[in-house]
Amino acid sequence: MKALPFPCIRPVPEHAADVAALPYDVFDRAEAAAYAEAHPLSFLNIDRPETQFGPEQDMYAPEVYRRGAELLRRRIDDGVYIEDGNRAYYIYELSWQGRVQTGITCVCSVDEYEQGIIKRHELTREDKERDRIEHIRAIGCQTGPIFLTYRDQPVLDMIIEAAKTASPLYDFTDGEGVRQRVWEVVRAEAVEAIGAMLDQVPCAYIADGHHRTASAMRVAREQRDAARAAGTFTGKEPFNFFLAVLFPASQLTILPYNRVVADRRGMTANELCERVRQAGFAVERADGPVEPQAPGRMGMYCEGTWYTLDASEDLVRGAVDPVAVLDVTLLQKHVLEPILGIGDVRNDARIDFVGGIRGTEELERRAGTDGVAFSMCATSVGQLLDVADADLLMPPKSTWFEPKLRSGLFIHRIAPKR
Repeated sequence: MKALPFPCIRPVPEHAADVAALPYDVFDRAEAAAYAEAHPLSFLNIDRPETQFGPEQDMYAPEVYRRGAELLRRRIDDGVYIEDGNRAYYIYELSWQGRVQTGITCVCSVDEYEQGIIKRHELTREDKERDRIEHIRAIGCQTGPIFLTYRDQPVLDMIIEAAKTASPLYDFTDGEGVRQRVWEVVRAEAVEAIGAMLDQVPCAYIADGHHRTASAMRVAREQRDAARAAGTFTGKEPFNFFLAVLFPASQLTILPYNRVVADRRGMTANELCERVRQAGFAVERADGPVEPQAPGRMGMYCEGTWYTLDASEDLVRGAVDPVAVLDVTLLQKHVLEPILGIGDVRNDARIDFVGGIRGTEELERRAGTDGVAFSMCATSVGQLLDVADADLLMPPKSTWFEPKLRSGLFIHRIAPKR
């Protein structure tokens, strides 16, 4: 596959810890505003520019995206960021709870995404695509790296480990307890060695960042059309590539991605339990929060009580492909759609998704008195690869990866400075 070094807009080392931010979509609006106010140099101010306005502001208005572009220009002008002209790879290591994952920051081909060499496993939500498209257009940059994975390549691992023997460009531990280390690879021989090994990787898989990838593709199509109309298109323009970090699959950790539905369509807890039993699940009252550890078991919370849901053998036997056997699919097919009326999880405002890192207390809070929450067993990395290799798609929000890649450490400019 084509994974190239690139000239990077990046923070100066003394500000890297101040700048690094969790991805824009892990915050709700109130959380984002509070965090941005408390951390004025955080990239979240640029990634979520509505934080620069009052709560009444339309967060998708043109002036909001323009404010993000203004903030990035200001950060470059005041020296928080530099525009590094070196075409470099960046080795990006995250250490969390005794686990280490090390990836290669690079730019990948939009064409290879469209051709299926970079494989997806989820559909995207149109509202989130539109937001990132407008963000890229306004800023002229891709700012959040796509989290890609590949089947392990031992020789490439050896090259990466050799690069890590040098002094890191960045080395800090963030507020979530994740140690972040980055090495810049600019020596011609090392860049060539990494590039040659990446050429041997047959395909990559989107682990996290489907919306950012789809948005980058949409913007690339627009800019290609404009360049072709002007007679200047070469295929080598920066907009033909998107910002990514490539990690070997064996190093990844997936947590559950849980579901909350705002209401139970008028059903009491007992009525809902009976409907779920009729759908093919064994339902038992639990003594406390349910955090499933094996496929086929889920937790359900409503009216202050937790229940275990165990899919029957008949439901599992009826699953005929790598998607159908997933717990998120069983829940969607047999509970969310027929019982709770959630047919379009991409656009239905009644359903929300909560990463497993937030815990069962967050599920209880969001379910409240009228809703219902479901705790899930985590999808495995092997299941993700199997689904993508079969050219199938998981339901949206099937995987939650930790640790999250930080935004703001690497920025890929795709349009000339304004």
